[in-house]
Amino acid sequence: MKSKTIIFTDKEQAELIEIDLPDEPGPGEFMIRTRVTLMSMGTELACYKADSEVGSHWHGWVKYPFFPGYSCVGEVIKVGVEVENISIGDRIFHTTSHREYANLPIPSDQVVKVPMEVSDDEAVWSKLATITQTAVRQAEHAMGDTALVIGLGPIGQLVTQYLRLLGLSEILVVDQVSSRIDLALAHGATAGFQGSAANARDFVLEYTDGRLADTVYDATGHFSVLPLALPLAKQYGTVILLGDSPHPSKQHLTPDLLTRQIRLIGTHNESLPPSHSYWTPIRQQRLFLRYLKRKQMKVAGLITHRYNPSQASQVYQQLNQDRSDSIGIVFEW
Repeated sequence: MKSKTIIFTDKEQAELIEIDLPDEPGPGEFMIRTRVTLMSMGTELACYKADSEVGSHWHGWVKYPFFPGYSCVGEVIKVGVEVENISIGDRIFHTTSHREYANLPIPSDQVVKVPMEVSDDEAVWSKLATITQTAVRQAEHAMGDTALVIGLGPIGQLVTQYLRLLGLSEILVVDQVSSRIDLALAHGATAGFQGSAANARDFVLEYTDGRLADTVYDATGHFSVLPLALPLAKQYGTVILLGDSPHPSKQHLTPDLLTRQIRLIGTHNESLPPSHSYWTPIRQQRLFLRYLKRKQMKVAGLITHRYNPSQASQVYQQLNQDRSDSIGIVFEW
């Protein structure tokens, strides 16, 4: 059988092609028909542009042809032998790329059943929500802390909602785009600043009783932001480097790291230290789905654009030019 699939054939070249797929799942596998996939905008555009420095993990990872995407909700349509606890009709979140059909193995740490109470538009955020949950865990917040989130794309929006759940006293957000700030304010941020983090010091001082933020999240993925984030953390505070720049050598430290003893934590994907070993990716995803069931997190409203997969070439080209009005982008299969 054929499966429509989005592929980057070369630098800045996206296409929808058909690939061959076995008609039946093999032993220990099941087949899904995709319902929706969510674009990981920062990651996929970095892969689309192939603009990364030699020696970075981006440079070794992105090789064309490249299959983008890792957030999908699909419906089980066939079940192979030796598969238990998966039935035809189940909805599944999984981390394969943007494609129409896929055969998935069981057991797998990348497959989670979607509860009936959770919509496709909500469940498709599970991977990004796990990446951000990993970062928030490493910050080790206490009730009443203050935090600053720089960059309100998909990652920054999710961080904001997790911080609200934790009971922080101030959740401050910074972005250049007013609509992104409005969305964050609607989902838990307590105050927003439109502009560059370079100009946000007075704003942060105002809302932290002159102390600056206990924790600052750099969720931009741009190398220029780290030296702007460090001075906005209080003395002995923490900066979480959550955005993943394709040009890491251009990121610079400031004297704050030593003179004010700032703790700088890099966090990547779903990797947690041994002290958090209980929280595997699957457990984090299930917790996120539980929050969705209880309406404690709201992510469907973060979807700003919907496209047919046949539009992939135009969509990536357009986003490469300007993504300022985009947060959640889904392909409807």
